[in-house]
Amino acid sequence: MGEQTHFGYETVDEKEKAGKVAEVFHSVASKYDIMNDLMSGGLHRIWKAFTIGRAAVRPGFKVLDIAGGTGDLSKAFARAAGPTGEVWLTDINESMLRVGRDRLLDAGIVTPTLLCDAEKLPFPSNYFDVVTVAFGLRNMTHKDAALAEMRRVIKPGGKVMVLEFSKVWQPLEKAYDTYSFKVLPWLGSRIAGDADSYRYLAESIRMHPDQETLKTLMEQAGLERVEYHNLTAGVVALHIGRKF
Repeated sequence: MGEQTHFGYETVDEKEKAGKVAEVFHSVASKYDIMNDLMSGGLHRIWKAFTIGRAAVRPGFKVLDIAGGTGDLSKAFARAAGPTGEVWLTDINESMLRVGRDRLLDAGIVTPTLLCDAEKLPFPSNYFDVVTVAFGLRNMTHKDAALAEMRRVIKPGGKVMVLEFSKVWQPLEKAYDTYSFKVLPWLGSRIAGDADSYRYLAESIRMHPDQETLKTLMEQAGLERVEYHNLTAGVVALHIGRKF
């Protein structure tokens, strides 16, 4: 038996996790945006807008959007970076990447898209001004390796931004648990025809490091001046670390 890791609440061999996560996102890719709007009441758009604002991408910037999914961040970054910039949309899941690429093309944006593993980024060191990962880090088997890779590929003065579900404000925990484990699987079943994937979503959020633990992980990966912003009472947090 090899090294063990978590897939939601289930303990699995590390070598199995990537395949199981891939199955989840192959299943939900076509309904991903609809489900995001339903699950968050549209709040995911505000969380992403906040991240885009804090990224402060300017013309000529090089930006890497990891686990970029359907391309919401990449679309905004490509417009901000302009023709002199360079924005890469990447994802480890081909189904999600195809949806993201098609959405960008539909918006009139031609930017590089690449199927790749965040734990082994195929980019040179000190290349990007900004690296983002939105709602993807919790699905990675070796978060420390992924964060170290993100730090490696940013330039000195650049920043890594992690937007992810986090630990909700304690008085809301009971209501949030009820919503997560009752309502989300029901929505998944009715809209996406897949309750299990959304049950995994709820479980993966609970297994993800809380705000302070993720801050420490980012510091251990070599990032400096790490800060985080709680959004919607801690349902989501944006962590920002820099390289000097």
